[in-house]
Amino acid sequence: MTIMIFLWIIIVILGVWLGVLTWMYRKMQMHYNSLIKATNKQSLQDILGVLLKQLGTAKKDIEILRARCDTIEKEGKLHIQKIGLLRFNPFEDTGGNQSFIIALVDSNNTGVIISGLYARAGTRWYAKRVVKGKGVEHELSEHEKKALNNAEL
Repeated sequence: MTIMIFLWIIIVILGVWLGVLTWMYRKMQMHYNSLIKATNKQSLQDILGVLLKQLGTAKKDIEILRARCDTIEKEGKLHIQKIGLLRFNPFEDTGGNQSFIIALVDSNNTGVIISGLYARAGTRWYAKRVVKGKGVEHELSEHEKKALNNAEL
């Protein structure tokens, strides 16, 4: 009698185990069918082959885009990025801060500084080339240095 109970327990355990395995297999099969249904291919190997080819193409495209972004970033550093403006009164005999200095420089403080000096006789314009924050042909005045230091993005 105990052998009969023992056999029934083993049969029940095997039946439960078989039910769990069947449920897991059905779930996996349904997932596989949902993957296949979305494509025209008949096998998972074909689908994975297409995906791997697309992945290779995507990697090449990303490398091309990365190179283009690096080029654009390098070139962008050479464009005018910072602008500094300073208004001031260079002469004691005129009223108001009608003279100005504008600094137009890139990220390395290389560019141009334009000065407009207002006087009763008229306005005079001056331009100085700047390389890495220093005047090339002419030394920068204190006002021009201040405008350059005020230059912001």
